[in-house]
Amino acid sequence: MHSLYPHLALELVRERQAAAAHAARIARFERLHPRPSAMRHALAVAFAAISRGSAVAVRRLDGCLADDLVDGLATGRGV
Repeated sequence: MHSLYPHLALELVRERQAAAAHAARIARFERLHPRPSAMRHALAVAFAAISRGSAVAVRRLDGCLADDLVDGLATGRGV
């Protein structure tokens, strides 16, 4: 019967090496790409607000068109 302890130990070593390599890559990335500037953050927030506003407008327009379609079908005059 073979003991699984050597295999488990090797797997544990591989996992720890992979975790250390991942942590090193993250640290290197954070050094090369620091936190975005305040101006970039403000622009991102502004674009997000514009995007949310346009999504609300499209949903409202879609609701109006759906109501017109239902009214047209209910009266039998078509669209």
